[in-house]
Amino acid sequence: MDWLRIAIAIALLVLIAFAVLTLFGTPRRFQPLLAVLRGTAQLAVLSLILGGIIQNRVLVLLALAVMASAAVVVSARRLGGGRRAYLGSAAAIAAGCGTAMAVVFGSGALEPTSRYLLAFAGILIGNAMTITTLTGRTARTTVRDHWDEVEGWLALGASPRQATVDLARRASYSALVPLVDQTRTTGLVVLPGAFVGAIFGGLSPLVAGAFQLLVLCGAIAAGAIASVILLLVIGPAVVRPDDELAQRSARDA
Repeated sequence: MDWLRIAIAIALLVLIAFAVLTLFGTPRRFQPLLAVLRGTAQLAVLSLILGGIIQNRVLVLLALAVMASAAVVVSARRLGGGRRAYLGSAAAIAAGCGTAMAVVFGSGALEPTSRYLLAFAGILIGNAMTITTLTGRTARTTVRDHWDEVEGWLALGASPRQATVDLARRASYSALVPLVDQTRTTGLVVLPGAFVGAIFGGLSPLVAGAFQLLVLCGAIAAGAIASVILLLVIGPAVVRPDDELAQRSARDA
């Protein structure tokens, strides 16, 4: 690989994104650039670390625990922080990824080698984090936008859970839409990274396709569980979400 040409291509792509966002007046247009810089540093460190632990299952499990912890922190912060956000994110990601991994490795579909553990679990954690965040943020927005409806149900004697359950279900569905669409269009519109990576790693297209299907199904199962668990743990809104955030900020101050 020509590392200089790769660096040039990356720089051009980032500059194009920044220029487009700047011309359109998009706020926080530096965020993609900062994300690329941070991602580059993290990938560099990860590459060095993986070279030393890839053959050690204990170290791989430790690395996955660190990844899962980071995913919980990122998701919880996106949900506004606080004890319920951290508890909900941790329970959602752990339950979703743990269940999917138990099925795949417990059934023998994949051997629990260091490489498969790292590849499969790493993808699950990332997807579960995204779906957890989307679920929480969508639920908050949906409840806020339909607060008059929620108050109406509460005035009629409904419990907070009864008043918000339909909105929570909509949030869960919306959070899964991107992953469902990716699965639906795999091989037609999308060539997933796991599939391409497996082929570059020397697997036949048929085996690579089977691995990708396991990844997609595992991600859907983990995402579905994570979405539902998050909503159950954080519980229904009892005040308008924006008001809740203001109250929390006041308490923290």
